[in-house]
Amino acid sequence: MNKALPMQLNEFVDEDKTRQIVEDMLKIAKKMGASQGEVSFMSAVGLNVTVRLNEVETLEFNRDKGVGITVYTDQRKGSASTTDIKMESLTATVKAAIDLAKLTEKDSYAGLAESEKMAWEAKGLDLYHPWNLGVEEAIEIAKNCEKHALSFDKRIHNSEGATLSSTQAYHIYGNSHGFSGFYPATRHSLSCTVIAQDLQGMVRDYEFTVSRKESLLEQSEIIGKKAAEKTLSRLMAKKLPTQRIPILFHASIASSLISHLIAGLSGGRLFRRSSFLLESLNTKIFQDFMHIYEVPHICGGLGSAPFDSDGVATFSKDIVKEGIIQNYILSTYSARKLGLATTANAGGVHNLFVKSGNEDFQGLLKMMGRGLVVTELMGPGVNLVTGDYSRGASGFWVENGEIQYPVHEVTIAGNLLNMFKQIVAVGNDVDTRGTMQTGSLLIEEMTLAGI
Repeated sequence: MNKALPMQLNEFVDEDKTRQIVEDMLKIAKKMGASQGEVSFMSAVGLNVTVRLNEVETLEFNRDKGVGITVYTDQRKGSASTTDIKMESLTATVKAAIDLAKLTEKDSYAGLAESEKMAWEAKGLDLYHPWNLGVEEAIEIAKNCEKHALSFDKRIHNSEGATLSSTQAYHIYGNSHGFSGFYPATRHSLSCTVIAQDLQGMVRDYEFTVSRKESLLEQSEIIGKKAAEKTLSRLMAKKLPTQRIPILFHASIASSLISHLIAGLSGGRLFRRSSFLLESLNTKIFQDFMHIYEVPHICGGLGSAPFDSDGVATFSKDIVKEGIIQNYILSTYSARKLGLATTANAGGVHNLFVKSGNEDFQGLLKMMGRGLVVTELMGPGVNLVTGDYSRGASGFWVENGEIQYPVHEVTIAGNLLNMFKQIVAVGNDVDTRGTMQTGSLLIEEMTLAGI
């Protein structure tokens, strides 16, 4: 068994050779008649270990490479990709893209972003921290995590496993403007899921930690104990009668509400007119204190990137300020369709934040007084065309500002626009483990459907 990752990223990614591949494909595309072209090259290596009940359940080493090209000719677009980087395969891939472009309809909005918008002066963002992780070490960390969860309490009787993952990735993008940008990145994570049982039945919950840098991960025993504590807290859950009450979205799941906002503001939905946020630019949809903003250049940030999928230089911006929509989420193409400028969000947002308020989680409970803390959501029940929201939920019932008992098998429902308007507080208990970071969100009133 190998003592460490069988191959570090830089051992099979030759930057000069990769840049040459991108340049060669663009030259071939030009010779074949393309007026513009863009190439994206990705390489990644990763180790994933899952341990269940102190036995190794899965052990995976991944190595992936892929290159894709998009060509534009006579206002027509064609794309093709390959995992074979031999010259004959690269040439065939370019030809396939050219041939596809000939079959598509003309689109006056298609084409590269303007040259001046490229990330010509992109700086490093400290995203690459490889972990020289041995397989035996990875197994031991996962086993230790699960062991601390299973031994925490005798009511923890089973496990869905502990998983340790370490990935290194390298991305290079180049286009016929002469722009060529690249950056390596790493992502490491550890998670654990366990099952507890009492006279009522079984419950499960999990905990995880994630970071660009291995040294910033929480210790395995802490993750195991937190998974056990969260699982035990769900025992003896009760059902609730149907009613209208305040809902507190716990920080660990509150970002899902923000993700619905971002989806509704995405250019693709807007120009297709399939969003509940049509014509919402400069419209107030939150209370005055709501401030949502993007900061793409945080060193080591989980969502940091020097440029978007179009090669456009990313930049900080407000999405919502004083409750008012300041920007849509636009790629070059969707921006042109809407008659606006790109927001450098081709491929999504980068490090989105909701400004915190003054209250911690306990303060929010007291502010709510009586209602439901939601810690888990189930089902896909969100209609982004109408904004209608209905999802299965579980969490904790609160009376007099204090948690009383766990709750399960309820549904919470409303409309996203109404829910956004009724956010009355944002906690300072920010969950920093994702690309969208927010504290808990207190909504003044929603419908809870129960027994």
